[in-house]
Amino acid sequence: MIKIIIADDQDLIRGSLRIVLRQEEDIEVVGVAGNGKEVIDMCKDLQPNVILMDINMPVMNGIEATGYIKEHFPDIQIIILTTFHDMDYVKDALKAGASGYLLKAMEPEDLASNIRLVHKGETLLPQEIAKIMVAEWAGGAPSPKNDTGKNANYGLTDRELDVLRLIVKGKNNREIAQSLYLAEGTVKNHISRIYSKLEVTDRVDVILRVQEENLLD
Repeated sequence: MIKIIIADDQDLIRGSLRIVLRQEEDIEVVGVAGNGKEVIDMCKDLQPNVILMDINMPVMNGIEATGYIKEHFPDIQIIILTTFHDMDYVKDALKAGASGYLLKAMEPEDLASNIRLVHKGETLLPQEIAKIMVAEWAGGAPSPKNDTGKNANYGLTDRELDVLRLIVKGKNNREIAQSLYLAEGTVKNHISRIYSKLEVTDRVDVILRVQEENLLD
């Protein structure tokens, strides 16, 4: 059973999410909270597997709560609930340890499947959000390159760069394989090498690295 805490300062949002998840046999909502401090107080007693965390909450916001929880309860996975208006906070929450993002305007049937993915250790970054992040990166001022002695593209091959471009567009392994006419196993191998060369561990870190260093400029 996947134990969930829903943290949002709006009663309507909390209630709607609870109704949707009530229909899932393998998911149990063990608590609801209206601010980040309440979530932290619940973690020790309720021991949730996943927290659905709003960003803008009173007393303590979702970013601060995420950082505290990941430091003291590292096994708890946190999904940030956001709107397009909250995109300025995306990087901060990811750096604080969030496992990914869901838009509040998502289709209800997608909620449970995405929770299951995060519970298994996957990173969640919907294509809509990935596109916004990439658009902001492309339209912003170039970030200074670090002086580590590495090549500007970290030694990535042309094919690895092709895969990287699709990762930052929010494509999953199957979609990348279809786009590049590759086997999924080959795509996984390319992604493993990309992670190794960029010294990252998941898709979120990949996108952040691309944005910070303009790797695809």
